[in-house]
Amino acid sequence: MKILVTGAAGRLGGRLVQTLSERGHEVSGADVVGEGVLRVDLTDFEATRAVVRACKPDIVLHPAAWTDVDGCARDPQRAIVVNGFGTQHVGLAAAEVGAAVLYVSSNEVFDGLRSKPYSEYDVPNPGNPYAYSKWVGERALMNINPRHYIVRTAWLFAHGGKNFIQAVLSAAEAGKPLRVVTDEVANPTYNDDLTAALATLIETERYGIYHLTNEGSCSRWAFARYFLDRAGYAGTPVEPIVVSQYGRPSVPPRYSSLQNMAGALMGIRLRSWQSAVDDFLHREGLLRV
Repeated sequence: MKILVTGAAGRLGGRLVQTLSERGHEVSGADVVGEGVLRVDLTDFEATRAVVRACKPDIVLHPAAWTDVDGCARDPQRAIVVNGFGTQHVGLAAAEVGAAVLYVSSNEVFDGLRSKPYSEYDVPNPGNPYAYSKWVGERALMNINPRHYIVRTAWLFAHGGKNFIQAVLSAAEAGKPLRVVTDEVANPTYNDDLTAALATLIETERYGIYHLTNEGSCSRWAFARYFLDRAGYAGTPVEPIVVSQYGRPSVPPRYSSLQNMAGALMGIRLRSWQSAVDDFLHREGLLRV
């Protein structure tokens, strides 16, 4: 397939370009920054349309987003412009050239007021500006391009840059006190596992809504305790706190674990989050047990 990947300078987009190329697809990457990518600002419809027309892809994979959750809370209008209307622009431009679209959305589109995992067709009810902007993107794409995949994922960790695992391990190494919330529950997901699953999904050409995360869920505290123990910090204390004690502009859903029903019926399953964390730590040279 001929594929265009947005956000190609980011960790998810960049890994998608690599994975899809290795599987024999003809892949182009686009982003507002970065080397070796087509430069485009997806909030500019005409610029987006020009890039998509020039590439003439069979499908656009669209992980590009403003993922600063607290930043979105401070500037909700910008969040909608980037995540909502940016996705609308991609969907419209793709439809004009007959291309499908895969949009990477978030577990945060659910309000977190239940105690069992959300399946693909449970009704979203976003509770913060970031979540709302991602839901706007979902709705825009559904209404514009019938050949769509909407893939919700959660708590991504990736090589390069900084994520929750790297931030906590850096703090532990520096001897800083650790305080992690116990009442925020979701699915830790390894970037490399997600990209492989997305590549498999688009090769099926079975459009729809999917939840793709590593199997299992846990609290932020349990997540941190697991990788600290595996990285040799079993003796490092982690104070359990609740979300209300952790002051931040955005309030995440308390329970937003996702259930993979649709993908699993097609044989697309991701391994347990614990196995994925072990592999991540091993590749980073951090696994100690």
